[in-house]
Amino acid sequence: MSVLLETSAGDIVIDLLVDYAPKLCENFLKLCKIKYYNFSPVYNVQKNFSFQTGDPIGPGQPGSDDGSSIWGVIGGPSKRTFVADIHPKLKHAERGTVSMATIVSPRDPDERLAGSQFIITLGDDLDYLDGKAAIFGKVVEGFDALEKINEAFCDDKHKPMVDIRIKHTVILDDPYDDPAGLVEPPESPVPTPAQLATVRIGEDDKLDGEGGPEATEKARREREARAQALTLEMVGDLPFAEVKPPENVLFVCKLNPVTTDEDLELIFSRFGKILSCEVIRDKRTGDSLQYAFIEYEDQTSCEQAYFKMQGVLIDDHRIHVDFSQSVSKLSGEVEEVTGDGIGVAAEIDMMTEIVIEIGEEAEEMIPTGGAR
Repeated sequence: MSVLLETSAGDIVIDLLVDYAPKLCENFLKLCKIKYYNFSPVYNVQKNFSFQTGDPIGPGQPGSDDGSSIWGVIGGPSKRTFVADIHPKLKHAERGTVSMATIVSPRDPDERLAGSQFIITLGDDLDYLDGKAAIFGKVVEGFDALEKINEAFCDDKHKPMVDIRIKHTVILDDPYDDPAGLVEPPESPVPTPAQLATVRIGEDDKLDGEGGPEATEKARREREARAQALTLEMVGDLPFAEVKPPENVLFVCKLNPVTTDEDLELIFSRFGKILSCEVIRDKRTGDSLQYAFIEYEDQTSCEQAYFKMQGVLIDDHRIHVDFSQSVSKLSGEVEEVTGDGIGVAAEIDMMTEIVIEIGEEAEEMIPTGGAR
């Protein structure tokens, strides 16, 4: 009985110890089956000791309930945890030991309760975890992925600076019948808004590791500031209130940096004639900013693309589409209004830089911290 975890650090295959921990294995398998772990972050990495994941949002984040067992997902919060079967013969002796994180039961101090969070060890002979975490499996493939996670650059709370996430779970063998009420999704679900809000630095963002913690933190702030500027554009924060965005232009974001104008035009042309298709790029480096504008000949084609392409996978990235709030296609008209000739695209670039600077100054004024 095995499960494949596809993570941003690489694939990990886990063999389950069903003879020693049947209920723990059933819980893990069924959570994998309903894709409960998809996009779950690795939120605690302790070098040469262990890493922890399994809460779809992450402990301490808004909206998090610290995760739930499969029976809690089906039956409600009262069944969020269950009594963990900790087998006395199973020890955290080898790297790659997989166990459920547990807490002491409020009803019985000799019992420990588990939910969805699990731990994978990154070192040998970790007897500190014996009796505290409930072993149910072991890694048999993917030790290179474990090493990448072990070497991840983390903050002072052991959270990776660059996101490490579970992308997909694939059940290789399942001996258990499905519990009543379990519904397997027809396809892998897209990340929820609450999950997307926890993204720190995406795995595709390139970092210059020579700068150390300060450079990494600055890159994170810049990414968040760019996201904030992009949100303002999407919700209609236009430079001039009297300028109405065109109704035949589609806004596409969350693109893979490798996606080109030609790729998008080929994919989106099935909905109608495209007048222009442009991936927006950094003017200095030419790197994709991971969003684009697609101008159709008519509004109907634009609407069809909007309804059909939301969440579609392009170059391994699930895109987001919306009706454009940009007036860049009308830049000639706007320049006549402003008289300065800089154009809306240049104004957006300037706004992004200003937001980045403000974001850095504001973050320096806000004390860090928080409770788990």
